[in-house]
Amino acid sequence: MLLTMIESLERVDIVLASASPRRYELLKGLGLNFRVVPSDAPEDHSLESDFQAIVKKNARNKGMAVAQKHPESLIISADTIVVLGRQIMGKPKTEQEAFRMLKTLSGQTHEVYTGLSLIFKKYERTALDAVCTKVRFRPLSEEEIWAYINTGEPFDKAGGYGIQGQGALLVDGIEGCYYNVVGLPLARLFTMLTDFMKHFVV
Repeated sequence: MLLTMIESLERVDIVLASASPRRYELLKGLGLNFRVVPSDAPEDHSLESDFQAIVKKNARNKGMAVAQKHPESLIISADTIVVLGRQIMGKPKTEQEAFRMLKTLSGQTHEVYTGLSLIFKKYERTALDAVCTKVRFRPLSEEEIWAYINTGEPFDKAGGYGIQGQGALLVDGIEGCYYNVVGLPLARLFTMLTDFMKHFVV
């Protein structure tokens, strides 16, 4: 089934609507040929109290913005947020903000939500889904937090850490999809693509 799906997708112009180097590397690892067209749609994390609804809406908006200009292409888009309790942890802009964020996550279990969107405007088809992974941080000393901040990793990542980098040293364990925490839940994406491609012939 895997080879059949990849062969089917080879006949489609695929566009990743994201500038994230982590999503690029993950998608490339599947052996797919695709182009990158970053979306200019703004992320809005304040409209809903349902976190899955937030990431699905943002993922869809990102994809739609690119699909309008590339109707002949299959658009893959995503949105990821980190949540502790009811608080969304964004991307820290300063060292002090990164410190406060990581101090808050220290010794706690938080959730990472990623919304996935597939859009093929030519066929007027869309698909949406969301994945949640629980991540448990070990207790961190202030010295450890500052040492991690000094690596420069926190500043372009939701929650202020990258589990695929030195941020892995902060994590005590996870429950769910690891790749979701990186930014693109690959197994769920594959099942979405498998179902999506059944509905039309390319």
